[in-house]
Amino acid sequence: MRAIVEEFVNLNPRLILADLLVIALPRLCFCRLRTAIYRLAGIEIGPRTLVFGRLTITGPGSIHKRLRIGADCIINAPLFLDLSAEIRIGDRVSIGHHCVLVTAHHEVGAPNFRAGVNIGRPILVENGSWIAARCTILPGVTIGQSCIVASGAVVAKSVSSNTLVGGVPARLIRELTAAGTPWEPPAG
Repeated sequence: MRAIVEEFVNLNPRLILADLLVIALPRLCFCRLRTAIYRLAGIEIGPRTLVFGRLTITGPGSIHKRLRIGADCIINAPLFLDLSAEIRIGDRVSIGHHCVLVTAHHEVGAPNFRAGVNIGRPILVENGSWIAARCTILPGVTIGQSCIVASGAVVAKSVSSNTLVGGVPARLIRELTAAGTPWEPPAG
């Protein structure tokens, strides 16, 4: 009986239903409908944010409560979100396709099983940042305000505001100026 309960404890019917509805939608079409479906599933998504594909969301318990996406964001997909801890995405953030945000971290275990106790550490992406395609953001990382994370980067340490980082592991490429082209919201 205990094994049966363990199999169902992390079942989230609202997200399963959302996934079934979203999977049928073409990737670059119906982004407003897709965003509305995720909102109905309980995910906090700010106004004018667009989701351009299916989100893969995983983690223990009520995971939809641990994801907050701000206003005026562009979220490309596929996007993998491990919600063992909270992920907060600020306003005017753009995330490229095939990105992975992982909050689960294992302590080093005994020699017979090195993946020790699982610990969730939150991820924060501050306002105005751009995470380019195929990036991986690891547990406990804060991406500062108005940053750019170059394609393919693996971010293992927090990133200061107004910087461009890239590489494996990600390192500072250059400082970015605070001035730039004025931002305009997406049409519609």
